[in-house]
Amino acid sequence: MDKVKFAIIGCGNIGKRHIAVVDAEEGAQLTAICDIDESVCIEQSTLYQNVPYYTNYHDLLKEVDCDFVNICTPHALHKEMALAVISQGKNVLVEKPMALSVKDCEEMNQAAQKAGVKLYVVKQNRFNTPVRLLKQLLDSGKLGQVYMVKCDVLWNRYQGYYDESPWRGKKALEGGALFTQVSHFIDLLVWWFGDVIDAKAHLSTKSHEIEIEDCGNASIVFDSGTMGAITWTTSVYSKNYEGSITIVGENGTIKIGGKYLNKIEYWDVQAWPLDTTIEYTDKPNLYGKYQGTSSNHPFVIEHIIQNFNQNSGDVVEGTEGIRSIKAIEMIYKKSTASIK
Repeated sequence: MDKVKFAIIGCGNIGKRHIAVVDAEEGAQLTAICDIDESVCIEQSTLYQNVPYYTNYHDLLKEVDCDFVNICTPHALHKEMALAVISQGKNVLVEKPMALSVKDCEEMNQAAQKAGVKLYVVKQNRFNTPVRLLKQLLDSGKLGQVYMVKCDVLWNRYQGYYDESPWRGKKALEGGALFTQVSHFIDLLVWWFGDVIDAKAHLSTKSHEIEIEDCGNASIVFDSGTMGAITWTTSVYSKNYEGSITIVGENGTIKIGGKYLNKIEYWDVQAWPLDTTIEYTDKPNLYGKYQGTSSNHPFVIEHIIQNFNQNSGDVVEGTEGIRSIKAIEMIYKKSTASIK
């Protein structure tokens, strides 16, 4: 079977991760990379067998033969670039968040449907071992009615994380911490408990010189009837503390956490005792001076290849990816804020 050809736009932290994963995947071929910073392109091209590079993504789209284009650029560019890729009849894999508004996501989905191409969104945390086990439990119905869910994203982002970037911390370009640090968590919540139908929230900027919040609390309700609470911050002292989800159900209580939602911390379920012979902890990515979420991008690429070749595999298409954006948009719209 021919290898599936990928081109990657954006060679920052997450773009470099995509390049490494595609290069390592036996069923994939890295055909080109692109970044406006030519020095980064040269560095990555040299590392990966002198793969062709571009500093203008429009040139890449016109000249490169590929099946997929991975968009790994700042949030505000996702829609524009996705539409350009789709207009060239190529499939798209876009990093989180899919876009910064429901309207933009809808435009992307409509364009992909009209062009007859696939639009996928990266949701690598769905492959975390604890997450997959919890999904199996929920699907089995053995947990019974889920009364409440609590999500805590208590992380550190030093001021330099924002200062060294032309887009992080900027309202128009990043959108807010829910889009950057919390979107994978919200994706899991709506995947498990349904769409958010009501929300109240308060946002504040406590410890950074930025245009977006670094602290937030939200009270939400899902269409399943489950009550939810989300607390998030990038103001934790020194280093990341926790990224966790706690579920209170009719027949059990569960907490999956660790720093990156990669560890089972509590499991007390009536009809599903935990198999303690299995290793449930995933390892995190390492990105410079801070750590990212669990390292499951290889599964994303593997399953996209399966879907492309065999119409199988666990993938998140744009019609599913928009759901977390709807939830984030509602939380922000229903919030009060004290931003510096």
